[in-house]
Amino acid sequence: MARSSSGIIVATLTAAALAAVGFLAVQAEAAPDHPTAHASGRAAGKAKDGEQGKDKAAGSAGQEQGKAPNAVPEDSGTGLRVVYGLAQKRVWLVGSDGKATRTFEIAPSTVNPPPGSYAVTSRTPTITGSDGTPVEHVVVFHRDAAGVVFGFSAAVDGSSPKPDPAKKTGAIREQPADGRAMWEFAVNKTPVVVVP
Repeated sequence: MARSSSGIIVATLTAAALAAVGFLAVQAEAAPDHPTAHASGRAAGKAKDGEQGKDKAAGSAGQEQGKAPNAVPEDSGTGLRVVYGLAQKRVWLVGSDGKATRTFEIAPSTVNPPPGSYAVTSRTPTITGSDGTPVEHVVVFHRDAAGVVFGFSAAVDGSSPKPDPAKKTGAIREQPADGRAMWEFAVNKTPVVVVP
């Protein structure tokens, strides 16, 4: 009798241990650090984060219908071109595939070029800017009827201009690294599109 009750106890304990192991296996499968559950949870989290990112982008000032703030402006032409957004004070270097290879903020001078399509007309490696600052990588794309020259350049010392409102100048100042990128990208006759 003692042997049979001891066998029953052992059998009961074995069954309980197997049930506990089975329960723990089910719990482990559903745990967030389990590779399968974690991967699917991460994918779902990324999708949710992406939706939240779109919502944030849509709510940001100056953005339209969830567009990224640095997206190439619509109605700025097609193909390889430089796009200059007057209101955004930003330039996009756009490849032939229509995608920006680089975008950066600029510091405009006292006069803006009218929105429209232009082309690079001249390039000068170094010169003294209209504000008396030594500049490099000068890329000119327009001269208006009053003789104001519009072009991109970078101050050798990296400074931003402090335009004198009494002077009508069309210099568009870039940071040195952006000026180098513009210089390499915008060879003579490269289209330049100015948008509002």
